[in-house]
Amino acid sequence: MMKKEFIVLFLFSTLLLSGCWNQKEMTDMAFVMAIGIDEGTDDNRYDVTFQIVIPGNVSSGQDGGAKGLPILVFKAPGNTITEAAREVTKSVSRQLYYAHTNLLVINDVVAKEGVYNLLDGFDRDPEFRTTTQVLISRKTKAEDILTTLSNIDKLPVERITKLLKGTESMLGENIEVSIDDFISGIVSSGKEPVVSGFKIKGHSEKGSSASNLESTKPSASVVADGLAIFKDGKLSGWLDQDKARGAVWVMNKAKSTVINIDWKEKKDAITIIPIRTKTGVTATIKNGKPVIRVDIKEEGNLSEANTALDVMDPKTIENMEKKTAAKIKNQVENAIKAAQKQKSDIFGFGEKVHRADPKLWKRIEHQWDEEFAELQVEVKVDSYYRRSGVRTNPFWSDLDK
Repeated sequence: MMKKEFIVLFLFSTLLLSGCWNQKEMTDMAFVMAIGIDEGTDDNRYDVTFQIVIPGNVSSGQDGGAKGLPILVFKAPGNTITEAAREVTKSVSRQLYYAHTNLLVINDVVAKEGVYNLLDGFDRDPEFRTTTQVLISRKTKAEDILTTLSNIDKLPVERITKLLKGTESMLGENIEVSIDDFISGIVSSGKEPVVSGFKIKGHSEKGSSASNLESTKPSASVVADGLAIFKDGKLSGWLDQDKARGAVWVMNKAKSTVINIDWKEKKDAITIIPIRTKTGVTATIKNGKPVIRVDIKEEGNLSEANTALDVMDPKTIENMEKKTAAKIKNQVENAIKAAQKQKSDIFGFGEKVHRADPKLWKRIEHQWDEEFAELQVEVKVDSYYRRSGVRTNPFWSDLDK
């Protein structure tokens, strides 16, 4: 009897269940891969670019080449991001879908005016991933970044994200920053965010044409270009090359880079490639003032030697390690000085002070910009040589004998 009652109850309950009320058909959706935000025209605050993928044109390369361009780009004005997203539906026949959005590009002009007003929508919308990467377009429109095509990676957003990963892991001048990271840096007490910059190299007006896909020397290409410093939610300056590398060292995000050192009066004669790095940052209080200590440990391999070099000699190795450490220390100190000049604590030194002495931090928190600008920072770098590759001395060293 109990079994029959259970079956009746089960059948009755299924009548009360509905289907997927919010089901969306793929053929009804436009997959937004990237969003770009530029300064607006007329009375609008923003011009927002939506990069939409054409799936059929991306996957058709296996049977003899793509049938057309891999993306479509639509632009709409608005005083808010939500308004622009609704406005663009006048041009797009499908519903915009943001679950696959991998990139948000903000124009440097917009970033200088402040990002508070444009981030809330991305943080609030449950469909939008806060792991989406953020970039600053430098001296170029965000729209141009998103419309420049590449013959290596079909999707521009894919090329840009790969470029960002590559320059972070191989050069150490850029870092990946998600929307979540960006917002956390803005609201954090004692830390300001940094964001990687990108620009167009070449003729930006030709980057969106099919000819850019068919040339061995593209007319335009997207390239990484420095780190953007923010202060109070606004772009305040840039760190480039060695200063950008120094900042990455301090933030313990250095994976690898190129370290050229002079040897016997020959400039950049030796190249060291770091294989392991670790940075520790601590705060102490001396005479009522915070002092920051940055300790860096680097292990590297000899990648190139364009001078006579005996790596079997312990004194040679010791000298090489000292020169490598000095080079890293110089980059780090210059990066810290540049950030102090901007009065922007991108390293999170304030957070370290807060942990070391909460009472002191409570007194200086509201004038931390000024405190950071005059902060005493001690940098110590230890470099260790590991190996020289498949040979010891340069191949041409025997020719001199």
